[in-house]
Amino acid sequence: MEKPTPIKRSKAFVQLSKDHHFGLLLVWRIRQDLANETNPADISRYVIDFFNTDLQQHFREEEDYLFSKLDMKDPLREQAEGEHRAIYNLIESIRRNGAETALLHQFGDLLEAHIRFEERTLFNHLQEHMSPEDQEQLLLHTTRSNKS
Repeated sequence: MEKPTPIKRSKAFVQLSKDHHFGLLLVWRIRQDLANETNPADISRYVIDFFNTDLQQHFREEEDYLFSKLDMKDPLREQAEGEHRAIYNLIESIRRNGAETALLHQFGDLLEAHIRFEERTLFNHLQEHMSPEDQEQLLLHTTRSNKS
């Protein structure tokens, strides 16, 4: 079996990819906690805290610095924005019904699929089609926001 070639990530996308790593760790933690029968309300509080402190800003950065570089009708943009909306909606459902394990499973599955889509498809497309100036703006912003 042939080993897949690692994706060569543009410097402009590195911080967003690092954020994705932490998102995947969140998914792993949700699944581990559910398997260990941790109180779902405790898991929900952690998920909401992670969303408020990390994921929400990450989404804003993607929407402002990446998605906006694609045509409004671009299918990749539509998919990414639709997945963001679905995640926002799930977070609201978790806020209201934090003890429902099905919501936590659904959130973990959606977040993982969304991250995989962005890493494997959307980021590759954007790094090939974004202007060097737009990539520089992204790099400057993510470097600055990462230091604060």
